[in-house]
Amino acid sequence: MKISVQGHELYAYTGGKDFNPAQPTAVFIHGVLNDHSVWILQTRYLAHHGWNVLAIDLPGHCKSAGTPPQSVEEAADTVIALLDALKIERAALIGHSFGSLIALEATARDAVQSPGRVSRLVMVGTAYPMRVSPALLDLSVSAPFKAIDMVNSFSHSTLAPPPSALGPGTWLYGGSKALMRRVLASNTQVNVFHTGFKACDSYAGAEKAMPQVTCPTLFVLGKADQMTPPKAAQSLIQLCAHPTVAQLHAGHSLMTEAPEGVLQALKDFLKP
Repeated sequence: MKISVQGHELYAYTGGKDFNPAQPTAVFIHGVLNDHSVWILQTRYLAHHGWNVLAIDLPGHCKSAGTPPQSVEEAADTVIALLDALKIERAALIGHSFGSLIALEATARDAVQSPGRVSRLVMVGTAYPMRVSPALLDLSVSAPFKAIDMVNSFSHSTLAPPPSALGPGTWLYGGSKALMRRVLASNTQVNVFHTGFKACDSYAGAEKAMPQVTCPTLFVLGKADQMTPPKAAQSLIQLCAHPTVAQLHAGHSLMTEAPEGVLQALKDFLKP
């Protein structure tokens, strides 16, 4: 599904179902060098169980046109513009890594602009501050394939996922590497790797944003996450008005390393 947002076409995967204004909506936001496909199990389930699903490609990524967001705040504006474009009255925002900060910022802004529209916030593999080492930032420009290898090493705690993710025997490192290279190649004008990492590293608004969030918030954290360790989310959890925490046996790539765990956490949290 493509939606005109901020003057450009934004792609959203819908789980194979038409958008139904009468149903609740869940917006899924990916992380750096990912796209909508990282949410495949979770989105397909919700789409077939009474939810509208909008798993977006961020602007300038893969199937979405426009300029890649230079900051968390800029990306949050896109999410809010998406809700406005489809006249969505109630939505859950679900983000992973970079996407978790975008979801947080969008929820906080929307709480001021349209109180109550965002009914649930889910932050998967999150941290604050979400610092990126200067060496990795430099490599994302000078040697992006080497940086992709490093990120993959830090993001995974197992070689193959359970059958419910990408299929028995799938090599997570290879699959993730291929995805990241594809996303990087999808934009020949802007290095979305460096742009995304720089946006994560420079975001300084979470301590202001989190207290503005009044809706229930779920933190889904990987016990073996080296990119965003569970302890790095504690400052946000402490600032959250209504936190729920789910810690899973996984690294940073929770949706493929613990697909059923992530799905179950969402199912429990999103119940009416």
